[in-house]
Amino acid sequence: MTWGTLYGVGVGPGDPKLLTLRAVEVLGQADRIFAAASTKNDHSIALDIVTPHLKDGADVERLGFPMTRDKGVLAEAWRSNAARIADYLRSGKSGAFITLGDPMLYSTFAYVARELERDFPDIPIEVVPGITSMQAAAARTRTMLAAGGESLAVLSGVADEETLRSTLHCAENLVILKAYKGFGMIRRVLQEEGMAERARFASLVGHDGETVHARLDEAPDRPHYLSLVMVPAPSDRTLQTERPDDEMQQ
Repeated sequence: MTWGTLYGVGVGPGDPKLLTLRAVEVLGQADRIFAAASTKNDHSIALDIVTPHLKDGADVERLGFPMTRDKGVLAEAWRSNAARIADYLRSGKSGAFITLGDPMLYSTFAYVARELERDFPDIPIEVVPGITSMQAAAARTRTMLAAGGESLAVLSGVADEETLRSTLHCAENLVILKAYKGFGMIRRVLQEEGMAERARFASLVGHDGETVHARLDEAPDRPHYLSLVMVPAPSDRTLQTERPDDEMQQ
């Protein structure tokens, strides 16, 4: 039996023009598009983004994933949806699993791919990287995410206060993704640590309703799900650079 290939396609943060050429190519060739959606409705933000790039009459299947932190419920959703995908790929046809941002960063695709690799190891899987929301937000605000020998930490907004405080002091630059539910705590900690003045807030980057604030106190108390906070190093930092030729090659 010859399995069809599964493509994990990063569709970027929101603007359909930010898909890579490879992503557009795969979307135009895949026999079926798999789109993750909440079990409470069939809406898929990723599907909205890629619609301009899909051929007329494209075969789209929505896969339901519950919005919960219950590990048992999530594991069952990953297993059952992986099995649905495998059933389709068994026919030899290809599928593209679309995901916001990049498939390997806080993405449902990575969990589904792990299930497939364990239970159906013969299925060919290709990952098509995508532009992340933090890259788009940094570009929009001209925020340097890291420079020279600096480090950059990426933290989930559901992390606890202790983790946030420790991370703030072990990396020169920090990005907090999914900063919606814990935003009140995040803002308070940054204020207490004296870092709020240089923090920047971005929400719905590349979507209708996009907002960017250079001050955290201007951000809404209850931000949208697609929100993030960037905490760059001080603007007067002294950079420890690599050799000049290394810098030029980048």
